[in-house]
Amino acid sequence: MLKLRKDCLTKIWSNVILTFVQMGTERDNSICFSFGVIADIQYADVEDGYNFMKTRKRYYRNSITLLSEAVEEWNKDCMPPSFILQLGDIIDGLNAQHKASKKALKNVMQEFKKSKADIHHIWGNHEFYNFSRHCLMSSALNSQHLGNSMTPASSNRVNSNVGEDKQETFYCYDFCPFPSFRFVVIDCYDLSTLGREDCSKKYQESLKIIRKINKNEDLNNPEGLGAAKQRFVQFNGGLSQDQLEWLDEVLSYSDENQEKVIVVGHIPVHPCAADTICLVWNFDDVLAVLYSHKCVVSFMAGHDHDGGYFQDERGIHHITFEGVIETPPTSHAFGTVFVYKDKMILKGNGRVPHRVMPYPECDNQ
Repeated sequence: MLKLRKDCLTKIWSNVILTFVQMGTERDNSICFSFGVIADIQYADVEDGYNFMKTRKRYYRNSITLLSEAVEEWNKDCMPPSFILQLGDIIDGLNAQHKASKKALKNVMQEFKKSKADIHHIWGNHEFYNFSRHCLMSSALNSQHLGNSMTPASSNRVNSNVGEDKQETFYCYDFCPFPSFRFVVIDCYDLSTLGREDCSKKYQESLKIIRKINKNEDLNNPEGLGAAKQRFVQFNGGLSQDQLEWLDEVLSYSDENQEKVIVVGHIPVHPCAADTICLVWNFDDVLAVLYSHKCVVSFMAGHDHDGGYFQDERGIHHITFEGVIETPPTSHAFGTVFVYKDKMILKGNGRVPHRVMPYPECDNQ
């Protein structure tokens, strides 16, 4: 009885938020822009399977159908999104085992090409199971050309990339889709053993970090680590000091120019917004940078297929989007975020719930 009552209340609340969104999109001129979000598609032309723990079913072939339907919905929306955030793990690592990585990526990109909006691609662990970092930099998954930043940090980074050791570089950029709003794309596998040559400095540094804590032969195995340290597995990663400094500089610029910032990465950075096995290695360093600035209003990620949400003590909305790969054919997992001057409203589809998210400074107004 209690569960039934809770389900009914949840449904009622979702309907209230959905009505709010619909009223806003149809009648309210204060909407600045909107954008679509989808995470962990992990397409592969193989039979359905299960996750590593054999507890969740994965719909490999059907994931591309759900993507196609999401793109169709975005295209016919009365207020089409200005852009789409693809939060990483676009194809599954199984493709590499079947030597089908390029074909699988081509099939998924064909669906994204049907979108009327630009696609911003984030890199997750499955990108690196299929391709090296060098390959990704020259692939269709490199959307840095969509960055339109004029911040000193980004300009300096472009200039410093000339002659830089490509094995040590990281994938990041920022862009402004509307005045006073900035999106910052970060590389959560900057420190990682995935995608880098064994001889690179960052590979060696990353291996040292993970082996110091994880003594298992299989570095994807969290056994014996405990909840506080189980994030130190190979399918996670971290941010280098160079990237943290770059992020700090971009956010400083946004502070000075009174912008609102949404930071985007594949892996969550707050322990209350995801399972603790799905966190950036040095999430505390990332949070320290975010907390040193007043401009950050949200951090968006994928990786944890169950999704999650938490508004922290600074008022930052941490949203972990549910994964397409573990979404049954009868449901969906994508969302559209409507951005206002005082809040964001997430209109979810299927497993992605609706949310109203006031900006930190607007919470008490």
